[in-house]
Amino acid sequence: MEVTSFISALIVGLIIGALGRLVVPGKQHLPIWLTLLLGIVAAVVGGWIATLFTTFWLFVLIVQVLVAAGGVVLVDGLYSRRR
Repeated sequence: MEVTSFISALIVGLIIGALGRLVVPGKQHLPIWLTLLLGIVAAVVGGWIATLFTTFWLFVLIVQVLVAAGGVVLVDGLYSRRR
């Protein structure tokens, strides 16, 4: 992976994390740094899942946001239960 690809994946991941948090209704108990970290992971995982079907950029973006929203819901449930 080139440096520019890595930097763009980080930037897209931060945006995906923010979008994933916005999609989930209600109050989340996650700190923002954890949401952004989830976004980076969701961008990679969602991109990999979406490219199994197609490389159309809008479909990839939608899958990434859905994976990020699922991650926010899952980790928020674990995080709030622990506190």
